[in-house]
Amino acid sequence: MLIKAAAAALRQVFSPALRGILFKSLALTIGLLVVAWFGLTRLIQAFQASHHISADYPFFDTLAFFLAGAGLFVALAYIMPAVSILVAGFFLDDVAEVVERSDFPADAPGRALPWGQALGSALRFAGLALIVNLVALILVFVPGVNLFAFFGANAYLLGREYFELAAGRFRPLPEARAMREHYGFTVIAAGCLLAGLMIVPIVNLVTPLFGVALMVHLHKGLERRALPSATGSDARLPNRR
Repeated sequence: MLIKAAAAALRQVFSPALRGILFKSLALTIGLLVVAWFGLTRLIQAFQASHHISADYPFFDTLAFFLAGAGLFVALAYIMPAVSILVAGFFLDDVAEVVERSDFPADAPGRALPWGQALGSALRFAGLALIVNLVALILVFVPGVNLFAFFGANAYLLGREYFELAAGRFRPLPEARAMREHYGFTVIAAGCLLAGLMIVPIVNLVTPLFGVALMVHLHKGLERRALPSATGSDARLPNRR
């Protein structure tokens, strides 16, 4: 199911129907990263202006600046998951509507989350992702732990946020959360796929759109799996709206 959902999502990300949203998503993602880059470089410059490594050997200040600049690329990689979640919150309903209309025309369309609720949820999870990834960044100097911490934390966070945003179009958020927990292994597997994309330069820029399309397909597939069941926790999963 996951492979099929991923293939469908990849096809749709570059489809004509989503091309305009793709360009907007790329522009917003790049813009947020540029703002982050600008802020970090200004912090480094302010620190160097007030804390010279050596007044007698300015070469060390220059060397420190270039090393810090190289470190910014690493820092941005850890910021990217939070940026991705935030961008997904902006374009969730636009992408989901296109996917639902093109691939699930016989199904009742989902309802857009209230703008404030969707943005608030995205901001909350983006903040959490930023904090978690800053902790993972501190662990970058611990061999064998850094990559595992980055990948594991983001697999959980990205899977959780993207799935609940997609499922929240069809059911109350408590039910969306319960469904995500019920199919936890599948959702985390999808999160692993998104976390893997995060570490690939350039490709990670399309993660917001791909993640939304992926989770729309995954939610639909899991919902269909639950429909034949008349008992147990699965019976609570079909559309309640």
